Amino acid sequence: MADLQDISNEKIRQEIEEFVENPDEIERNIETFARVRPLMQEIAAALIEGDDGTVDALTKQALEDKIDALEIMDDGLIAAMGVVGIKFRDNYIFVPEVLACARAMKAGMAYIEPILSASGVEPLATVIMGMVKGDLHDIGKNLCIMMLRGSGFNVVDLGVDTSDDEFIDAVEEHSAPILGMSALLTTTMPNMGKTIEAFIDADMRDDVKIMVGGAPVTQEFADDMGADAYGKDALECVAVAKGFLSVQA
Repeated sequence: MADLQDISNEKIRQEIEEFVENPDEIERNIETFARVRPLMQEIAAALIEGDDGTVDALTKQALEDKIDALEIMDDGLIAAMGVVGIKFRDNYIFVPEVLACARAMKAGMAYIEPILSASGVEPLATVIMGMVKGDLHDIGKNLCIMMLRGSGFNVVDLGVDTSDDEFIDAVEEHSAPILGMSALLTTTMPNMGKTIEAFIDADMRDDVKIMVGGAPVTQEFADDMGADAYGKDALECVAVAKGFLSVQA
């Protein structure tokens, strides 16, 4: 089993030591970063800092060094966003810091996405994502979308204040097997249940797996609303989506 000292990058070691508290997440992050190249650790450290210029330069350098685009995405960008997601969830960083990290992620993915598209890599599945009707708070949703895209999903972002009909039309138009809904207000949470009921009324409920999340949402609430799954953060969002695919396989 890897140890913290097996990670060569001091910044990454400090981030795990200071901000990652869950034992399973500590172990997973140590195992991840201990096995990746030092350059991937540098990319990850820069992304966690929200340094888009350095992420841009290091991603370009990695590609020039003939490092595979998928490796850069998984071992550098996505691994770093995992740490960012934990810090955001546990209130160590807030919206401005996450937005800076998102810009850094975007800087790296600007090089990666065209390569993956040109290589004909098929997305795992299409996921429809949106904030429920009446809710305009989308930072958590956007973090989920970033993680989903980086993990190989095609994501259709419906934005904020999404009506039942908009969710239904998007699922139908894109033949999407997965729908994600988020709410950040207790007053908008019931609209998740209304959307699920709308899918039932449209005779489409069996066609799509529905996952829900957001700060006030709980597993109990998700169960009561008839959702297929609940994810407490962006990391779980990806795990849930992948879990849906393994069930369908």
